[in-house]
Amino acid sequence: MPDPTAVRSMFARISGRYDLLNRTLSLGIDQRWRRRVVERAGAVRGRIVVDACCGTGDLALAFARKGAKVLGVDFTPEMLRRAGPKRRPGRGGLLFAQGDALRLPVSDDAADVCSVAFGIRNVADRRQGLLEMKRVVRAGGSVLVLEFSEPVSPPFRAMYRLYFTKLLPRLGRLVSGDGEAYEYLPRTVLAWPDPDTFQGEMEDVGLVSCGYERLTQGIVCLHWGSVPAGSPS
Repeated sequence: MPDPTAVRSMFARISGRYDLLNRTLSLGIDQRWRRRVVERAGAVRGRIVVDACCGTGDLALAFARKGAKVLGVDFTPEMLRRAGPKRRPGRGGLLFAQGDALRLPVSDDAADVCSVAFGIRNVADRRQGLLEMKRVVRAGGSVLVLEFSEPVSPPFRAMYRLYFTKLLPRLGRLVSGDGEAYEYLPRTVLAWPDPDTFQGEMEDVGLVSCGYERLTQGIVCLHWGSVPAGSPS
């Protein structure tokens, strides 16, 4: 499991170029993926969303644009400093707070949705992270996880691995000056469980009606699950 101190230090170092690198290395598709998360949540106007591992706030902002009341939580202050300016004047429904995804600063059953985009790979205890997301969501609410995956098609998977393990670290080093961070990324993605296995992990913590959708030929996967009625907090 990732070491929290090392992960925080890494994201602090690359925070200044994080958004630029996301757009560059994904060819801008990362924003489309986040919009799909919001679409999957359904009607969110007036609803409460907790976005764990929010980073620089892009997914939290996407929910806020649809009228949700959003709390973005991240444990790296440098990332949150990049998120804060994205709050437009008058958008009081978007707040950011420093906190650990394993101990979210949110009451039990307080949210309608808890989301995480490209963050659960980095938590020290993935099961505890899912339990914590479930804890803060009321019965009938949704847990949404957007994470990297591997393409199903063998030819595309081979090209993807070549890009991810060879080209991406070099581009990341060139733009951010931090080669270690962009060697960490492919290492953790290639160690990530396949979608069926991760869906099983979501079901094991008590989420129901779980499913997933592969996006962009399987480069990423959107997982979802619901908190059942009578679920213990």
